[in-house]
Amino acid sequence: MVGAVGLRTYIWNNFWKSALLLAGFPVLLAIFGFGLALIFAAEYAYDFTDGVRQALRSLPWIFGISLLVAAAWFAFAWCFSGPLMDWASGAHRVTRKEEPRLWNALETLCIARGLPMPRLSVIESNALNAFAAGLKPEAASVTVTRGLLDTLDDRELSAVLAHELTHIRNGDARVGLIAAIFAGIISLVADMVMRGNRRIRFGSPSSDSSSRRRSSGGNAALALVGLALIAIAWGLALVLRMALSRNREYLADAGAVELTQDPDAMISALRKVEGRSDMPEVPHQVRALFLDDRLGAIGGALMATHPTIDRRIEALVRFAGGKDPGPFVPPPRQEEDASLPERPWATADGQHQQPAAASPASAGANPWWKGPAGTGAADAPRSPWGGR
Repeated sequence: MVGAVGLRTYIWNNFWKSALLLAGFPVLLAIFGFGLALIFAAEYAYDFTDGVRQALRSLPWIFGISLLVAAAWFAFAWCFSGPLMDWASGAHRVTRKEEPRLWNALETLCIARGLPMPRLSVIESNALNAFAAGLKPEAASVTVTRGLLDTLDDRELSAVLAHELTHIRNGDARVGLIAAIFAGIISLVADMVMRGNRRIRFGSPSSDSSSRRRSSGGNAALALVGLALIAIAWGLALVLRMALSRNREYLADAGAVELTQDPDAMISALRKVEGRSDMPEVPHQVRALFLDDRLGAIGGALMATHPTIDRRIEALVRFAGGKDPGPFVPPPRQEEDASLPERPWATADGQHQQPAAASPASAGANPWWKGPAGTGAADAPRSPWGGR
């Protein structure tokens, strides 16, 4: 069994990996800005060397504008992230009176860690999942699904809540937002450049007073190098963002064990969640914050937003000394018999009448305030993050 030193070392290693990954985004933004400057310089440079010189001169203001856009985007998310997350996931806020078991479990963990009590919300879904949101501990929230609340026992529920509290304590929502903003800016502008109809005039004759001719070969090379740099920065930004998300999940699992001192409960909870966490109606940007997203764990090791359940359990067994009980097998569903209480719509003669059909207004409507995951309907309104 690995002692506490192994777990602490594992936590610190993951922390520094996350810091290095996050530091890579400004570097990629600079590479992206230089590629964009090369494309602009290809319009006016006389040769390749002149184009590189012009690109280097324009790089500071291109990089500065990108940082200003990122700051404005971050300020908007800082003010409206909580309501937007509830809207996108279909969650509703709960109180101690409504969910005493959930509230008491989270309150106990907060007292032990010395954290303020986050806002609690529940998603009425049979899937097993949870996530934490909020850019600062004082305005954080923890959201769980009804399926998770009904399936996990008290130890497992505490482990999952400790996992989400670790995300809050470590500022993972803030880190994830910063990574999403940098990757989003690079992806947005790169997509505009790649798909834009703006034609670069390679080697067109100069109409200035010097009557010098630009080098068509040099200009073409400038544009090609610029496009290559933009494509490289685009791809690496996505890879860094996914790697950061995966790394934070390992770190939160270890933090949950550190808080509860119960690695077996975290492992058991992950086994119950395994294969039962899918919520495709929620936008993928929100699912990146989930306890587990099987859809985000496929697509290759580099592009997955979550490590697989098996890899997470393997780390907990290796570094925290937990025991893996193996895949969870749900108990068989009980068959109805005469001893069960009558349904509320049963008639006096024992016949069962169907519940009244919903009115047309309520059957097809999905009010905008319930968000894209409010009912899971296929025609639900799109979220601010676009397609899912």
